[in-house]
Amino acid sequence: MSILASRYLEGIKALMDRMATEEMVALDQAAAIMADAIAAGQAIFAFGCTHSSLPIQDLVYRAGGLMLINPIYGPGIASLDVHPATMSSAIERLDGYAKALLDTHPIKAGDVLILVSVSGRNAVPVELAQLAQERGIRVIGVTSRAYTDAFASRHKSGKKMYEFAEVVLDNKADPGDASLEAEGVPQKFCPVSGVTSTAILQALVAATVEALLERGITPPVFLAANVDGSEEYNARMFAANKHRIFYM
Repeated sequence: MSILASRYLEGIKALMDRMATEEMVALDQAAAIMADAIAAGQAIFAFGCTHSSLPIQDLVYRAGGLMLINPIYGPGIASLDVHPATMSSAIERLDGYAKALLDTHPIKAGDVLILVSVSGRNAVPVELAQLAQERGIRVIGVTSRAYTDAFASRHKSGKKMYEFAEVVLDNKADPGDASLEAEGVPQKFCPVSGVTSTAILQALVAATVEALLERGITPPVFLAANVDGSEEYNARMFAANKHRIFYM
């Protein structure tokens, strides 16, 4: 049996346990923001750069998922969709890129923007959070507080993404993200943030569904495409929410 595989999985479980106790207040606060927006007919958007885009994509257009998550895909940083891949690291440090993203999407005051950035230090996520806050958009940040506190900001404001967020969800990744060490390997390996960011965002969906039910609102959730009756059900839910779904 692989010792390192077991160590990785045990480490992930420990981080999940920490999130289940340490992040519940923030999850409830973030879910209230989401439920407020949904009840008011507002829209929900979500963004992350490169690997931080992957937890966002896990929320979008999938069985059992909340229909209302509109992804913002930045060219060159929407996952690793450029060649060479190193270009994505340069793009996420560009000043002004975030303004172009916001200006070209139908996001407005009162809407919600979920931002994922593990380090929270690069220009694009910091600027996006700052501009969103200035425009009256409610920002929910997902980051690693340990990671972001360990390094200086790369944004001209000198601030980190979480400083512009109304609520912050901590994915508990260590600085540098990688979690394992072994003799013969000069650096840590096997990152955790992809797992923990995805988990905490799905927990946010769960808390939002609960908050909507408490208000007597039917949560707009996808029925799996391979379940009988799904096309009709999903079509009805789309029709009821077409004014705030922009990814179709």
